[in-house]
This record gives sequence, structure tokens and C-alpha cells, in this order.
Amino acid sequence: MNTQSNTDFDPILVADIGGTNARFALITDFNEHTNQFVIEHNLKFPSADFGSLESAIEHYFSQISYAKPNRACLAVAGPIKAGQVHLTNLGWHFSVENLKTKFAFTQLEVINDFAAFAYAAPYLDDSQNVAVKAGQADNNANIAVMGPGTGFGAACLVRTSQGSAVLSCEAGHITLAAVTELDRQLITELKKQLNHVSVETVFSGPGIAHLYKAMAAVKGVAAKNLDAAQISELATTGQCDICDATLNQFCDWIGSVAGDLSLTFGALGGVFIGGGILPRMQQRLLSSRFVERFADKGIMSQYTSQIPVTLVTQDNIPLVGAAACLHVSSRA
Repeated sequence: MNTQSNTDFDPILVADIGGTNARFALITDFNEHTNQFVIEHNLKFPSADFGSLESAIEHYFSQISYAKPNRACLAVAGPIKAGQVHLTNLGWHFSVENLKTKFAFTQLEVINDFAAFAYAAPYLDDSQNVAVKAGQADNNANIAVMGPGTGFGAACLVRTSQGSAVLSCEAGHITLAAVTELDRQLITELKKQLNHVSVETVFSGPGIAHLYKAMAAVKGVAAKNLDAAQISELATTGQCDICDATLNQFCDWIGSVAGDLSLTFGALGGVFIGGGILPRMQQRLLSSRFVERFADKGIMSQYTSQIPVTLVTQDNIPLVGAAACLHVSSRA
């Protein structure tokens, strides 16, 4: 029952386009009472089955018995530059304007996956996500989103009295700062392999392997040639103390990074952490020093102490974010 919904809601095609899967859905309403979008006709296809985004959209339309929407917003795992989108893992390239013309969309937006995450933040379902740090969110203040996955992504939902907008950035490439003596020792080891030790150097899938090798060197142990999945498996099963120490350090240190970004973005509206790694490490994250390190910011510790942090585990974030992108713009 969609009480307090917009009876004249103009449906939106939304999509989450990644290197593995292309996921499409229709947003058919917005429930003002629950602050939730109504998502229908949610279908997922292997991206590799299609030679282009256009053919994937055409296939989706062929699978649903619903009038083609006039509005669309696509969240893509790749950069958008001057209206051109390149999805290198798929070999897909398209022009936003040409796509709009081909499907006769009156409105089309293409955003990256972390911009979608930022747009989605005010519409998340608390019951589907995990509170990492308690706090008091200011509902009129900025929200930061971030997370490690294949790389490290971050964005900010900027909120002012005039409205809201999403600020995308390259926070994964800022220089990683040391806080503890162990941090400093690890950075010294990482610098022996890498010219620039960035946040993404450690906080990503490949980064876990970098951190493991540095941890082994600091502990005086010979490192094996392990990837992130192997490190996680050996740590979880108690077969490797260095792997266990690596993941503990990962969860501790990312608290400092998240606290830094909360200050950078002025995120008194809250911090939301996603990506493909931490949702699979919930218990380790919750038992780590994340909260302590997030708040430990010297004279600004009182500021960071009040910011709530949520680990986002619900799986439809890009679709919600794509819907929110158009919903916010239509209400501005």
C-alpha cells in the first residue's frame, strides 16, 4: 500500500551498470510516508551478454510489460567526461546525448556509482544496514559516503538551504596518513614498493595484498604470494597470524581515513561506508578500533565524536541513488 504517494509520479528507468552485471528496474512511485522509492521489474543480466549499453536497455524493455518511461538515470562503474562514458572492462562506449535521443528520453542522467551512493544516502533503510558508530546526525548537513572495493571511492551529498547536490572526488588518491607507530612502519615498507602511498594503496582489494606484504615485513616474517580472498580466508580460519593482523589493521586504519574525510566534507549529516569489502567483514569491523580512530582528531575530536557512521549492506543502492538523482532535481 503506497500511502501518501505521488499519484502523478513519472516513472524512471534506473540501472546499475557494472563490469559483471547490468541491473535494471523501474521506479514507479515514491512513498512520502516511508521515504522509500517503489522499485519494480528489477532484472539483472550478465553485462558480457551484450555488445553495448543500448542493446542491454533494448533487451530489458523487451522483458517487461510496461510502457517505456520518459525519464532515466544510469549509475555506471566508470568515469563520465564531457558527456562521454567509457566502460573499459566491457569495451562499451556511449554518448549520453545520443542515448537520450535513441530512446526518446525527455530526461537522462548518467552518474558514477559513488555519486549514486551519495544520492541514495537520505533514502536508506536503517533496518537493512549496520550502525558502526553512534552519533547525532544533523538532517540539514552534508553526508559523506565512501568505501573500499576494486578501488576506493568517496563522494559527498552537499546540503544547503537552497537544495542539495552531489560532489564527486578522487579521495582514493590522497596521501595515506600515519597515526600510530605501526602505521608509520607500514608506510615505510609500502614506500619501498610504491612511489605514492595513497588511501587506495591499502583500502581496496589489491590494497589488502599490499598491506599484508608490508605487515609481514614489519613483523619480520616472509610474505607469501596471497591475494585478498586468500588473506581473508586464512585470517578467518585462524591459519595465519599475519593475515589476521592485516585485516585488523585494515579495519582500525580505515577509521582514521573515514574520520579525515568526515572533516574534509563537513559530514555532520553522517558517514556511510559501502563498497565490496567491509560488508563481508562486519564483525571484525565492529570489534576493531574503527570508532576510536574515527573520533581521534585532536582539537576536532568533539566534532567527529558526534558523527554517526553506518555500514551499508542493502544491495540496491545504485538503483535508489539513480532514482534519487532525478527525484531531487525534479523537486528543486
